[in-house]
Amino acid sequence: MATDIVVLGAGMVGVGTALALQQRGHAVTLVDRKMPGRETSYGNAGLIQREAVEPYAFPRDVATLLRVAAGIGNDVHYHADALWPLLPRLARYWYHSAPARHAVVAQAYERLIAHCLSEHAALMAPADADDLVQKHGWRQAYRSQAAFEAAAAAARTLAQRHGLAAGLLDGADLARAEPALHAPMAGAIHWQDPWSVNDPGELVARYARLFLRRGGRFVHGDAMTLRIHGNGWSVATDDGSVTAAHAVVALGPWAGTLTQRFGYRLPLFVKRGYHRHYATEMRLAVPMLDAERGVALSPMSRGLRIATGAEFARHDAPATPVQLRRAEQSTRELLALGAPLEDPPWLGARPCTVDMKPVIGPAPRHPGLWFNFGHAHQGFTLGPASGRLLAEMLHGETPYIDPTPYLPSRFGA
Repeated sequence: MATDIVVLGAGMVGVGTALALQQRGHAVTLVDRKMPGRETSYGNAGLIQREAVEPYAFPRDVATLLRVAAGIGNDVHYHADALWPLLPRLARYWYHSAPARHAVVAQAYERLIAHCLSEHAALMAPADADDLVQKHGWRQAYRSQAAFEAAAAAARTLAQRHGLAAGLLDGADLARAEPALHAPMAGAIHWQDPWSVNDPGELVARYARLFLRRGGRFVHGDAMTLRIHGNGWSVATDDGSVTAAHAVVALGPWAGTLTQRFGYRLPLFVKRGYHRHYATEMRLAVPMLDAERGVALSPMSRGLRIATGAEFARHDAPATPVQLRRAEQSTRELLALGAPLEDPPWLGARPCTVDMKPVIGPAPRHPGLWFNFGHAHQGFTLGPASGRLLAEMLHGETPYIDPTPYLPSRFGA
């Protein structure tokens, strides 16, 4: 039976969930304090990463940990005052990253990410969004020959194991493929399955407009006002109180704050990240990761987007764009990079879980309350796929993949 549902959060995950529920005949209201696609979903590298079958593991070798602790390299930056409260969760992240445990996590992760392209494809044409997307993959590039050869061997294994399309380019091949590069590189892995989007926030906005055209409702409101209302739920919005039989929490890095109010102590944490757009004389043909510098370079409608790795800090701590400054310097070694196009740079947060899997499913102790968050680096990739999974569970259908690995109850919540 169709019911009224309120979805809290209008990023890629929330909008994907709202569309999937709407498709099943439910009356859905989408609530956010900002317009759709203006928070976490806006700030990523713009990739729908079909090749990302293994989530990012916590480094376990001593050399890497010592480099991070010493602030060497650009993959990770941290605020010392944030590490102490984070240590218990980072320790669990480290625990689940052990090779045998990570392999089990990756099996569940792959089953969901295998559907990312098909679920996005089902929305793009109806949303008039095909012009935002290129289907030429992205390149993982290396400056040193030793690093390239090691990465190439690992890529061959990964591609064969999971049926992924990957090509290898030596330095000369890469120079021909990317004439914008004015410095030689050792080579690159070309992951050919993924799609790239030249304006991630706009893609979410067009999906949201599709939701509205199909009869959905969007209102500005404060998700933190969610409360039990009779046998359902209520949330305060600019248009008054919205009540519904079900409420879906799709708040990304803010999900932990809300769920704690209902007694859930889920092991969540955030990784912050920065980006900035720059004018360029010549565009890269496809997005590229400068792997040894930890910098993502994405051609966007606004210019070249430079995006950084992970920063461990309090979610509300002042910006410290150390990684972005280093990224700009290292990128100028490769490209004719013009002036930055916004000031200050963008800062956002990725919502993470200690076992690297999203939280998708019913809240264990509150009928009608549902969770869909914790996608870490892949919320933009997985929004429609995880939205479909949650919608099937809520609607009483047989889920298209086994939801067990993602259920909130796995944490004993």
